Amino acid sequence: MTDIPSGQMTWRPPGSSECALHLRHNASEPWRSYKDFPQYVVPDPPGFSEGYATFLALLKQNWQSL
Repeated sequence: MTDIPSGQMTWRPPGSSECALHLRHNASEPWRSYKDFPQYVVPDPPGFSEGYATFLALLKQNWQSL
């Protein structure tokens, strides 16, 4: 995961009851499931929440957690 654009992450987009990792590159875009960005997905270790490894990897790439 090198040279990727920065963006924003949230676990629960506004108006959603689903608690899962969602991403967008900027605030003008709608939230989308992290699975819609296969280039960023990092496999989760057994027992971890779905998307957690991707969340940690993107934090290291200066993505913003909202």
